[in-house]
Amino acid sequence: MSTTLQFLILSIPVVYFSRRNLLHPQSHGFFRFFGWEGMVWLLVKNHSYWFQQPASIPQIISWLLLVLSIYLVISGGLILLKKGKPSSDREDNHLFSFEKTTELVTTGIYSLVRHPLYASLIYLSWGIFLKHPTCDLLIITLICSVLFYFTARHDEKECIIYFGDSYLSYMKRSKMFIPYLF
Repeated sequence: MSTTLQFLILSIPVVYFSRRNLLHPQSHGFFRFFGWEGMVWLLVKNHSYWFQQPASIPQIISWLLLVLSIYLVISGGLILLKKGKPSSDREDNHLFSFEKTTELVTTGIYSLVRHPLYASLIYLSWGIFLKHPTCDLLIITLICSVLFYFTARHDEKECIIYFGDSYLSYMKRSKMFIPYLF
């Protein structure tokens, strides 16, 4: 199967889950869609290298990033569901149901980074890239990282609108993606 066909097939669920956000370019989901599409391209291009040269430095770093990505999405998602108290009463139609939090979450992984779910996507992108690093895929990975950064920035705007000064205070005492650094 051609790379293009694989990309198109894997893009179907991405488009489906992003359909509401594609009409709202100011929502964080708009940028997330393009980041997801970049990740799909990385996966299509690098899937055949997934287990080649398992003891090489890029593969070892790749697996560490992939495991970290899984940890962040699971721990971040569970805490968000438990402590964020998502509610369908929240009128943000472009948000997924788990994103419709009514309580600001600042504990657990959220005490270290504001965006563990987007950090996981950045780490996942780099982990996939490192399976078989090439110059063209480096550009795609950098673009994905920038898109997830914009996703987080737009998410922060939405959080400031909803949570107000509490979120602004939280921003001052936490980092975006890397604890204690950035």
